[in-house]
Formats: sequence, C-alpha cells, structure tokens
Amino acid sequence: MNIIQLAQLLEFPQHGDDRGHLVIVEGMQDIPFDIKRIFYIYGSDSEVVRGQHANRKSEFILINVAGMSKVRVKDGKGNEAVFSLNRPHTGIYLPKMIWKDMYEFSKDSVLLCLSSEHYDPDEYIRDYGEYEKEISVCRGLIS
Repeated sequence: MNIIQLAQLLEFPQHGDDRGHLVIVEGMQDIPFDIKRIFYIYGSDSEVVRGQHANRKSEFILINVAGMSKVRVKDGKGNEAVFSLNRPHTGIYLPKMIWKDMYEFSKDSVLLCLSSEHYDPDEYIRDYGEYEKEISVCRGLIS
C-alpha cells in the first residue's frame, strides 16, 4: 500500500437532537493516535495555499469545522490525491511523510488540525525537492 492510500477520509459519529449537533473525536479511538497538539487555520482566502510541507514524525487529522477547503496530498513518487473537506463531521487522516497543500478556502473556513506530535520545526520538510530526496532514500532502505 502506498502512502497516498494511507491518507483517508474519516467520518466521525454525530450526536444531535433539536438543540443541534455534537461531534466527538477521541485519540486512539476515533483516530489512530493520541492528540498532542491542536491548531486551526482561518481567515485564508481562496487564493492562499497553506501547508506546502511534509512532516517526518507528525500524523494529522484535518477537519473543516466551518466552511470548506481542499487538501492535496502527494507521495513524492508522482502519486497525488485531492480531498474536499466540507462537512464538520468528516476529516482526513494524513500519515507522516506525506506532502500536503491546503487551498480553496471558503470565506468562512475554519480548518481544525489535530497532531500526534508537539511542534518541532526540525521535523518539517518545506522544500519539495528535499522531500523527494528523503522519500527516495526511505524507499532505498526498504527495498
């Protein structure tokens, strides 16, 4: 299975009644890691591209809790997939070492990000060429 196949859309249980809806996301139950960091992106317009990096250690869940955005993932081997996040009870799971671009944010978009790791700038790969080199080295070690 390639890394693009590991990136997957998740649907979280919704609970609701006439008062509204409640969505619960618990680490190691609804998602495959304990949550160590939470952040969110808002105020980005439709022309902005966020992300543009890969992470050596961090796994992520991205959920558009308001509005919508798109997420493009790449594996450094020519494969890519695009996910539309437009429902507050769905998210995308992103494993480590996957390139991610978030874009086409609606005006009301709030993109919630759950991370398996605390922030460490040294685990970020921000240059796509460097990312391809690291993926190539990883592939060489596995084969």
